[in-house]
Amino acid sequence: MSAARHFLVVSHTGRAAALEATVEVCQRLLAEGAVPVIAAEHWDDVQEVVPELDGRALRLEAVDPAVIELVIVLGGDGTILRAAELIRPHPAPLLGVNLGHVGFLAESERDDLGLTITRALARDYAVEERMTLSVRAKVGAEVVYESWALNEVTVEKAERERMLEVVIEVDRRPLSSFGCDGVVMSTPTGSTAYAFSAGGPVVWPSLEALLLVPLSAHALFARPLVVGPESSLAVEILQRTETSAVIWCDGRRTFDLPAGSRVIVRRSAVPVRLARLHEAPFTDRLVNKFQLPVTGWRGPSGRD
Repeated sequence: MSAARHFLVVSHTGRAAALEATVEVCQRLLAEGAVPVIAAEHWDDVQEVVPELDGRALRLEAVDPAVIELVIVLGGDGTILRAAELIRPHPAPLLGVNLGHVGFLAESERDDLGLTITRALARDYAVEERMTLSVRAKVGAEVVYESWALNEVTVEKAERERMLEVVIEVDRRPLSSFGCDGVVMSTPTGSTAYAFSAGGPVVWPSLEALLLVPLSAHALFARPLVVGPESSLAVEILQRTETSAVIWCDGRRTFDLPAGSRVIVRRSAVPVRLARLHEAPFTDRLVNKFQLPVTGWRGPSGRD
């Protein structure tokens, strides 16, 4: 008898459409003899709609995450970021079904849900690794906070009225000092998220790099930077700063920083793995998600 196959199902169950999709996915998995696994935060919502799942689905907290074959994520990019939290540092890939808006990380749409589950069960997908960031905050020699991020780490002011005074550093050398609203340190995956909104470049996810994008900096030299994957970035909050600061990881995990703090960001050794159903170039994803105008393009007539 073959071992049971476990699929973690993560969704934004506060939305009716997401709850409905979650129930459908669980029912399809059960019909094929697979075991749906549901995080405790979603368990009651799903059980209320489908009480017969009790005893057939499992809580994530009762399962060894190492046995999870695939994470099926129903929602937007925020839900995918939550799913990455739940499964880290285990190797199960994430397969996103977009129920949100732009949904850069999602692989399919709600209308394709049945086919998506069929392909998931058939293991008919490729796995793409995305680099992540490790972050450490120090006060003097003391490490006061450690975390990670798939999209970005931001150091931001906590009070609207005042600016942060910071020194930015690359590869343990100072680069510039200025007042600002904050600093975004991003992966290529996050280049289409907060860093993009702040004026940073779009970086293809096949490229391994770190981005640094100042937020509303009062300085002549405060342009976005792109450095290699082996580089380190750091932001020091100067003692003369008259406001408190806060660090955010993927907009989800946060920590208050005192003046004098130093935040160091490097490439993490643990990537996030995304399941891909399509081999469409990233260019096409940009065009589709941002609805970019390409009318008039004739394409290459031969080999360029």
